[in-house]
Amino acid sequence: MTVHPQAIVDPKASLGKDVEVGPFSVIGPDVEIGDGTRIMSNVVVKGPTTIGKNNTIYQFSSVGEDCQDKKYAGEPTRLLVGDDNIIRESCTLHRGTIQDQGLTSIGSRNLLMAYVHVAHDCVVGDDCILANGATLAGHVHVDDSVILGGGTMVHQFSKIGTQSMSAGGSIVLRDIPAFVMASGQSASAHGLNTEGLKRKGVDADSILELKRAYKTLYRQGLRLAEALEQLESVAQDNPYVRIFVDSIKRSDRGIIR
Repeated sequence: MTVHPQAIVDPKASLGKDVEVGPFSVIGPDVEIGDGTRIMSNVVVKGPTTIGKNNTIYQFSSVGEDCQDKKYAGEPTRLLVGDDNIIRESCTLHRGTIQDQGLTSIGSRNLLMAYVHVAHDCVVGDDCILANGATLAGHVHVDDSVILGGGTMVHQFSKIGTQSMSAGGSIVLRDIPAFVMASGQSASAHGLNTEGLKRKGVDADSILELKRAYKTLYRQGLRLAEALEQLESVAQDNPYVRIFVDSIKRSDRGIIR
């Protein structure tokens, strides 16, 4: 463990093996940092927060701060960060509220570029990329392997399906189904993330079935219930179409169209 003499680490914080804390960083009580994590200079980590192994958090980031919710009254809510994440300059990651689960959760192997904001009660999965300035309002759920382009703004309580993608500057006011590409203000659907599917090793037949499912939902002029009824039979035989359909059925805010 290496702590710079100009860093402040509360004696009630727990730091694992080979943790590095740079100058002018402040680690508060009720903070647990896993082995091999590097905290660069001028980072503030406030608890209750648990950070896993082998993360790198760059300068001027604020991790585990009180949330920006007027209902928040100082309750001991939590932030949980997994392993192998890269959190770039000036990111803000806030703890949860008791109105939800009291927890903000970020998975593993994510890249949060500079100025990303993850608000209270958000759940971010694994292997996601949030580009510069992407902003998640409260209670947003982001599934695995999502890419949010720079400056994307996501409305509170929205759900972003696995392997979906937003273009830079998108304003997402409704849920994005799995595998769908979105862009615009407000965002609408613009095809499937076929390149991302290929990179994940999805077979050609499944991609073809997903394309047909996308057309059923977005190109045939069907009401949502009608489209889902048609897609259910295909979803029984193809796991990727099943994921696509389930991501639509779980929506509370409605999906982008």
